[in-house]
Amino acid sequence: MTERAGQGVNRARLFSGICLALIPTGASFALVSNILGALKQDFLLTNYQVGLIGGAALWGMAISLLFFGPMLEGFGLKNGARVGFAFHLTGLTLMIAAVTQVGSPSGFWMLMLGAATLAVGNGMIEVTGNPLVAALFPEAKTTHLNWFHAFFPIGIVAGGIVGFLLATYGGRFGYWPYQLAVIYLPILVYGTLVLPQQFPVTENAAAGIPVGEMFRYTLTSPLFLLLLAMMAITTSIELGPMRWVPMVLEAVGMHGILVLVWISGWMVVLRLLASHFVERLAPTGMLLTAAILTGTGLFCLSFVTGLWSALAVATLYAWGIAFFFPTMVGLVSERLPRTGSLGIVLTAGIGLGMAGAVGVPLIGSLADGYLADALDPAAARAVLTRAEASLPAHIEAARKEPGGARVADVEGALNATRAALASLANADHVQGDATATALRALVATQVPDPVVADAAAILTPAEAKGGQASFRYVAPAALILIAVFGTMYLNDRRRGGYRAERI
Repeated sequence: MTERAGQGVNRARLFSGICLALIPTGASFALVSNILGALKQDFLLTNYQVGLIGGAALWGMAISLLFFGPMLEGFGLKNGARVGFAFHLTGLTLMIAAVTQVGSPSGFWMLMLGAATLAVGNGMIEVTGNPLVAALFPEAKTTHLNWFHAFFPIGIVAGGIVGFLLATYGGRFGYWPYQLAVIYLPILVYGTLVLPQQFPVTENAAAGIPVGEMFRYTLTSPLFLLLLAMMAITTSIELGPMRWVPMVLEAVGMHGILVLVWISGWMVVLRLLASHFVERLAPTGMLLTAAILTGTGLFCLSFVTGLWSALAVATLYAWGIAFFFPTMVGLVSERLPRTGSLGIVLTAGIGLGMAGAVGVPLIGSLADGYLADALDPAAARAVLTRAEASLPAHIEAARKEPGGARVADVEGALNATRAALASLANADHVQGDATATALRALVATQVPDPVVADAAAILTPAEAKGGQASFRYVAPAALILIAVFGTMYLNDRRRGGYRAERI
């Protein structure tokens, strides 16, 4: 790698800085998830409100990718980095400052605004970072995009371990504002490295291609539209099953944080070794291999029962999904460079959007159907009958203790319990979602009652089995990817090998 990408542009420093800028994204995903229970208790939030705070991470990024992304050519790469840095600092500060509003309804809105603002910052780093890497390394985009995206799972691993250690051994420093404050460190480091630097222009700007021409070419290219559809499938079979892969491993005896570290760790290792795979397989060969590994891993995961077999197959799955996102972005940029920054951000944004709107809900629907089959109606009826008897006392206790369980959550659990018992009356098997909903609501109350642990003991393995069973019906989607990427790979071989296009 040469030190300069152009006059006044320090390629090594910019690349190092923009890679570090992805760490806050991964760390915030891990740490915000880690503190949601504490936020619920401190601010007396309902499960719905906690879900809104956690969900802000997704739609906040979508705003950046789909709204700001197409305008990148207008405001430039450096301004994109400045906006990302400003939103990172502002969002994180707002979330931490919400600690001054504990007990006040305004606390929830500060948390929501802070989480959404932080997520917009995360998205702006994606909006800026992908085209920046492509502009810095036009001769090796796929390799460097894989290296760049290795820092997202690095952030997840680092944030997950730090959050776990602080919460377990940190004493007063385990309190949620201190956990969030850890994210300041990578933000300030990347800001110091990146913001003083001179940035290159995007590839299209350097080539003098008008923005209108970029839009016309991108939105009318059959190959781009095909790759966009493939991106929707790859993100769906990556993000959808990821909700249940950790649950499957936890059900056979592996701690949740270790699942996160294991899968993310493999993604880090493989993405950092991407140059070797690019040399031997080319991007189309990498995507073909990833589709085979992911499809095989998903199908086999639907049958595993033991810890070591589940861990081995989950590793196979992790190897597959490691290359999907960055290699797809690299393929679009190398094969269709005239799509410019628009092609990159649309590939990322539409892929994530379709996965969130279609892929993840579809897998969830399949899993819920199999979850009902996995529940023992007699055991569920017994636990819910006990819950119906004990929850009214916990509602009264919650009303008297502001720091205790949220009244609305316990009341909701009682109502769900009664609805489930009505559906279970004289039933020899569980039908519909009422029973699972009641068990989830009961576990979420976290009231000090043995019935909560008993509900979790019934629900957790059934959830894992439901997710497991859904895998075998999602795995065939990999066949579409294998057909498309296999055709592209064979065409490249017939033409003498993979060739990246240059503007």
